[in-house]
Formats: sequence, structure tokens, C-alpha cells
Amino acid sequence: MATQLIECIPNFSDARRPEVIDQIVAAIQAVGEVKLLDRSSDLDHNRTVLTFAGSAAGVEEAAFRAIQTAASLIDLDQHTGEHPRIGATDVVPFVPLSGASMEECIAIAQRLGERVGKELSIPVYLYESAATKPERTNLENIRKGQYEGLKADVETNPERKPDFGPSKLPKAGATVIGARNPLIAFNVYLTSDDVSIAKKIAKAVRQSSGGLRYVKGLGLLVDGRAQVSMNLTNFRETPIARVVEFIRREAERYGVGIHHSELVGLIPQEALVDAAVWYTQLDAFSPEQILESRLFSTPTAAASDSPKPASFIEELAAPTPTPGGGSAGAYAGAMGAALVAMVAGVTMGKKKYAEVEAEMQAIRVVAENLRKELTQAVDDDASSFEVLMAKFKMPKETDEQKSAREAAITQATLNAAHIPLHVSQHAVKVMELALKCAKSGLQSAISDSASGFAMARAALTAAGYNVRINLNSLEDKSLGERMLSELADLESAADKLEGEMQVVMKERGGI
Repeated sequence: MATQLIECIPNFSDARRPEVIDQIVAAIQAVGEVKLLDRSSDLDHNRTVLTFAGSAAGVEEAAFRAIQTAASLIDLDQHTGEHPRIGATDVVPFVPLSGASMEECIAIAQRLGERVGKELSIPVYLYESAATKPERTNLENIRKGQYEGLKADVETNPERKPDFGPSKLPKAGATVIGARNPLIAFNVYLTSDDVSIAKKIAKAVRQSSGGLRYVKGLGLLVDGRAQVSMNLTNFRETPIARVVEFIRREAERYGVGIHHSELVGLIPQEALVDAAVWYTQLDAFSPEQILESRLFSTPTAAASDSPKPASFIEELAAPTPTPGGGSAGAYAGAMGAALVAMVAGVTMGKKKYAEVEAEMQAIRVVAENLRKELTQAVDDDASSFEVLMAKFKMPKETDEQKSAREAAITQATLNAAHIPLHVSQHAVKVMELALKCAKSGLQSAISDSASGFAMARAALTAAGYNVRINLNSLEDKSLGERMLSELADLESAADKLEGEMQVVMKERGGI
């Protein structure tokens, strides 16, 4: 089994006091399961980026200790710098490397966010793949107004309520925690000190202003030279070479050129290889032609002769108790989320829908997260039922055994109800996204939006039956009152959404 490896790249709002960063680094290195890979400080930005990697438990604990240390040493009321920021520990992304999935990184972000909010009283916002709202997928939206603006807004504006922690900023500010794919922090310096040129080029290159997809950019003045500061969020879709040549061309419009470029932190080898291949115009290049790749490669495992596993539909039809209706409901919800992700995806990149490009990107990210959560719930629901059945087989010869058995059955029953309740929550979120796609997404795919909505509605109905049947079996019905109340609220919200969908389908779909 491959060793699990997760990367964490926290950004801290200090670079001018090395002794502060030394203490944060020490806090990270005190955790045995992680290794510090890089330390990069920028005095003009007054910002330090640390990179470390290790096991899931290791990076989670190291990140908490780093946030805790930074909060005690960095006062945002005294902080100045070129780079936008809202916290002493400004942003903490987790990136799956080997033997780890995006879902595991999302779970780490959620657990860490809850712990930081509760134990350190620091407001936490979840972003990128861990975002709980489409508009929080993009870091820029969360960081709008920076520390000063958020400090004035967080206490009164419900839209800026954090995911965890208090709605009040301490001197350490707020922290943004999330999960994402590998990101390249890349700066290009111009042969000019005119920062207005850098700002114009940054506006031209960044995606939010109509530039290159997966590029975020700012124009800054650093070390007396105009700089285009960028984050490249998907180097496979938008390679570094394309970004550099785009900036070179834009710079020529203003009579300047590229002086040099700069890498902040680490970069995947693949990204540099892609740039080398592009600039040298290598024809029919294969990664296997890289000497080091050949040296460190492992023989391909022989194809397995084991039979192909049964599909979920075949498992559902089998004469066994699991999977059952609860798993089927979760599967329907996952299909609904997949359709929403598809509609958002086919809408993106269409000139006619440029105004909703950012919204569709965010919807696609959230829909994909929901799809994965609901897919996991397929197995979770079946497992919870099997656990419940096992509890009924516990011994009941003595009063003590009977008492232990009854308590175990009650707990397993509640758990078996909790899972379809979570499916119900996710299903309503899928319905909300499907409605948005029907309203603003590609019109020719409106039936797909409606189909996704219908799948999610079916998921809610099936999950609702499973919540109620489990809770109805409890001897103490009061234990399930809160869950039944929440389920009723979700069903009421779904009824309202369905009414809105019918109106949209009539007005925009003509049916």
C-alpha cells in the first residue's frame, strides 16, 4: 500500500520578522509525521509561504500548531504589505499528493476549521473544494475588503458569517482553510517601474477579467520593479509557457519586456517539463524519455485475472438486505449532482454565457463535492444497516447484557438515521444548484438541469423514508424529534424549490 502523502502550504502575514517565522516553523517541525519542504518570504508582500507534507494526521496537527503560534505573534492591526490578507494565518490549503484523495483533504479542512474556530476563537472560512457555498470557492471573494473591511462587515453582514468560529475578528484576523489541486505561485517582473502597466497586464491575464482560465493575477510594485503576481490553479489546462507568452505579448503593447520570473514555493516537475517541451518544440515527446523518470520507474503490475466486480445496479438487485433503499437514494443524489456538474461544465467557456462563467465554475466545484459525498453515502448507508443488524445479535442472557444490547441498538439506529438525513441535506443543495443551472446555464442543457433536480428530489424522498423508518423503531421517540424536524424543514424547502423549477422550465424551457 502506497504511503499517504498530503501537502499543506499555509501563508502567514509576516516576513519582516524572521524570529516570528522561526517560531512558526518550529511548531510545524515539532510534529514528527511531517517534513518541512520550503520556506519563502517576501518583504514587500510582508508574507511568508511555508510548505510541508506528511500523513493526514500529521499535516492536520502541524497546521493547527502553526495557526496557533501565528495567532499569538502576529497582530493584523499592525500589519502592512502589498499582498491582500485577512488573517495572521491567511490561507491554509491542503493538497493530495500520493495515496490521498481530495475527499480526505476536504475532511481535514473541515476538522481543522472547526477546531480553530472552537479552540482559538478565530473565524474560519472554507474555500476551493472544501467550500460550503459557491461564492466562497474563490479566495478573492472571501478576502474582499481585506482584514480592515472584513472586521467592519463580519459582525453585521450575514453573507460574511464564517463557517466556524465567532462572527468577530480578533487581532489575528480570520483564516481561510480549504482543499485544492497543486497551485503554482509564479511572478513575472517587467523592465519597468510603472506599476500601472503591471496592473493592466494582470487584468488582461487573469480569468476573472476575461483572461486565461485558471489564472489569478495582481499588478504590484516589488523591489522597485513592476510585477505581475499570479497563482496558476491548473497548470495542465493553462501551462506556464502560455501564461509567460501572453504576458510577453501584453508587455510589448506598452513598450516593455519581461525582466525575469520568480517561483514562490514549490512546483510540480510536470509543469517545468511541459514548459521545456513547449519552448524547445520537442516533437512526439514522451515523459518516459526523461532519464530520471526511467531510473525511478517501477514495473507495471500484471493485469489482474480477478472477475469484474458487480455494478451497483446488480448489487441492488441481488437478494441481499444491502444495499437497499437508502443506498439507492444516495446514488440518485449522486447522479443529480453529476448532471449539475455536467451542465455547469458545458456552460463554461461559452461566450454567450460569459457573465455567468464565475458562477458556473463555483457551481461545478460544489456539485462535484456533493457528488463525492453522496457516492460515499451509498456505502455508508449499507454499512450502517449491517452494523445495526449486528447489534441485534449481541448476547442478552443477563440484565447487564440486555442493557448494553439495547443501548448499542439505540445508538446504531440513530446512526442509521443520521446518514440518510445527511443525504437529504446534500440532496436539497443539489436541487438548489440544479435550479441555478436551469436559470442561467446553457439553455440547450436545461432538461439536464431539470433531470438533475428530479434525481435529487428522488434522493430526498428515498432518504426521508429511511430516516423515518429508523426513528420510528426507537422506543424513546423523543431521541429522533430534532432529526424529524430538520427533515420536515428540508422537505418544505424542496417543495419551494420545485415550484421555482416548474416556473423556470415553463418560461425558459417552454415546457
